[in-house]
Amino acid sequence: MTAKWSTIDTIFGPFTVVVDSQGAVLASGWTAAADELLALIAESLRPHEIRKAADLGEVSRAVHRYHDGELDATAEVPVAQRSGPFREHAWRVLREIPAGKTVSYRDYAALIGRPEAVRAAATACSHNAAGLFVPCHRVLRGDGSLGGFRWGLELKRQLLDHEGGQR
Repeated sequence: MTAKWSTIDTIFGPFTVVVDSQGAVLASGWTAAADELLALIAESLRPHEIRKAADLGEVSRAVHRYHDGELDATAEVPVAQRSGPFREHAWRVLREIPAGKTVSYRDYAALIGRPEAVRAAATACSHNAAGLFVPCHRVLRGDGSLGGFRWGLELKRQLLDHEGGQR
């Protein structure tokens, strides 16, 4: 499969998105290096070739709109991630956490339907390849501290502030 990628300048720095031939996000994050994102894509979805595109249509527009303050702009953009049933379900649940709202890892595990699986819920966040489109930055530690984030804690703080998140 051939995929396309594009890097968009945002208020938080470069943001790169890799999309499949149907326009679903395979990976994304605050980096200018598309190659850095390829390693995050499940092997069954990983493209054999990627081509740079100046614009990714609706995906690029959604990224711009989010960073310009339309915080739900990425919610309807399709995402393609593969793993086991628990993790795939966990990623779908993450997409239901609205901008401006945060949850603890414990609350997130409960939303997934497995309140005892707090570590598994945290692991689902850490394996999320589609940053922003699957908003793992909205999950915090039980004490309200930031926890981890692939793109750095300072960026996680900035995203939550941008969204008016309650911590």
